[in-house]
Amino acid sequence: MRRHLVKDWMTPDPITIEPGTTLPEANHLMKQCNIRRLLVVEDCRLVGIVTLGDIREASPSGATALSFYELNYLIARLTVREIMTRDPITVSPDTSIEAAARLMLEHKFGGLPVCDGNRLVGIITETDIFRLLVSESETRSVFA
Repeated sequence: MRRHLVKDWMTPDPITIEPGTTLPEANHLMKQCNIRRLLVVEDCRLVGIVTLGDIREASPSGATALSFYELNYLIARLTVREIMTRDPITVSPDTSIEAAARLMLEHKFGGLPVCDGNRLVGIITETDIFRLLVSESETRSVFA
């Protein structure tokens, strides 16, 4: 099997948000785009990552003395900056898929930002790796 590189399977130009984006806005964008993570960029530099899980954890429990309106008010004021994972682990476009997958397994990540120097160029996710596996499987069965 040939050595596959992140740049060949990553999703280029990922959807990004700024640190001041509210949690409801980030949540809406993820649902609208059918994604589970957003890369957080400030001054054209990757500063963090936020996931649907992060947003769920930051949302208050239903078992609270606060009223519905108070809860909504508090949630609407929370920003991505307050809950994002800062300075996320990244890979370069020339990283092997195997190395990226190993990092994802070790850290239990569903995706990794791809940076070329300081410039964000993409994201590699478990879905991208599944696409590679399916492609390899189809190629082998065609030549079998």
